[in-house]
Amino acid sequence: MVSRVIPVDPFDLVIFGATGDLARRKIIPGLFHRFVVGQMQPAARIIGAARSETTQEAFVQLIRDSLEEFAPKAAEQGPEIAAFLETLRYVRVDAVGDAGWRELGQHLRPDALRAFYLSVSPTLFGAIADNLNAHGLATPESRIVVEKPFGHDLASARALNADLRRGFDEGQIYRIDHYLGKETVQNLMVLRFANSLWEPLWNSTHIDHVQITVAESLGVEGRGEYYDRSGAMRDMVQNHLMQLLCLTAMEPPSRFTPDAVRDEKVKVIEALDPVEPSHIVRGQYRAGNGEGGYRDHANDPQTLTESFVAMKVNIGNWRWAGTPFYLRTGKKLRARTSEIAIMFRDPPHMIFPKMEGRRGNALIIRLQPDEGITLRTTIKEPGPGGMRMAEVSLDMTFAEALGADAEAQDAYERLVMDVIRGDQTLFMRGDEVEAAWAWVDPIIRRWEEDRQAPAPYDPGSSGPEDALMLLHRDGRRWR
Repeated sequence: MVSRVIPVDPFDLVIFGATGDLARRKIIPGLFHRFVVGQMQPAARIIGAARSETTQEAFVQLIRDSLEEFAPKAAEQGPEIAAFLETLRYVRVDAVGDAGWRELGQHLRPDALRAFYLSVSPTLFGAIADNLNAHGLATPESRIVVEKPFGHDLASARALNADLRRGFDEGQIYRIDHYLGKETVQNLMVLRFANSLWEPLWNSTHIDHVQITVAESLGVEGRGEYYDRSGAMRDMVQNHLMQLLCLTAMEPPSRFTPDAVRDEKVKVIEALDPVEPSHIVRGQYRAGNGEGGYRDHANDPQTLTESFVAMKVNIGNWRWAGTPFYLRTGKKLRARTSEIAIMFRDPPHMIFPKMEGRRGNALIIRLQPDEGITLRTTIKEPGPGGMRMAEVSLDMTFAEALGADAEAQDAYERLVMDVIRGDQTLFMRGDEVEAAWAWVDPIIRRWEEDRQAPAPYDPGSSGPEDALMLLHRDGRRWR
């Protein structure tokens, strides 16, 4: 099954930090994929802006090399590569000074949509936004795109929002969380709100608990000192896991519009109860398997930063009262996996004695590595010999069910095209970011005051033993 592609109008996309890792690995290869399938037209223009003394020819060669490395299948299309490279421009720009802004303006067309992608440090967001307005490059229709982290705490998030809003209104600001661009994350909304089967069951009456897991098998090698300034709570819980929680728990919006969807997500965050200290576990992977531990990678033998977090979260509203959400994320775990597991309650009366004490149905929404949906159910084993029960899964993997095209799109492809279309549904709003920090900040502040070391765990494990006990105390277990 090949999806129908609707071309977007020609645009001018300025990528600040165009020679950086994110632009080369994700943003520009994603744009090339959209160019190959015809969604991005040859009349579009991609303008790289950075502070390096790079020539136009060197920038084009850098992008060609990036496509060959990070988009190898699409890069087999020789004529398409040549045509795509024709859309590229490069300008040297000083983000905090005056150099280069006039030259940048010369590449912007008055009749084309302007989008500015800030693939740079958040410390430069305000300066770039101010310069875009001071030099007359931002129009009322322009869009500005910013990457996480959206602040380090509530105060810095508010300051960051204020910096952006000096020159852009909320309808022009696109805060990217690439998790929201994943096919399965979007399918979660369709699964819930386009099927009459699930919504009557999507509440505490029928759902025992929900598990949300984002696990990585790699450590923080190569970026340990950077990661040590954030930790798992700031790096993953405050944004990625919070977004998955909101989409799972939100009420049906009145209509599928950006603000209606985001209104419901904010309501979920505001309904979160404070987390009790006994309902949260911090961990830090130690050395093992001939490799260094987290403290080695962070280059700090005394660091108290966590590489693992597990917590029990309660949502104080009518739909979810009595149904806990268990969140966990960590580095150097057994496998790389991201999933949302909806664990349904057992039947109220079990007529099959051999089934007593066994968990009931589960709906598993897999985000990575193999995006898909699994429904776990119980059936009778075929054949004579009495009632023998077996658990089976109704499994749908997008790549198998919808064809190879289903896994061709990276999240960044979808999100950048949404920016051009002006669709903010999959982007975080300013009040949403601040509400998430308002909930997370007290947890982090308590850790900083207590100064307790995170629980150590072995690389390749499922995390600290205390994380297992978090569910065992409630008579449950992690998947």
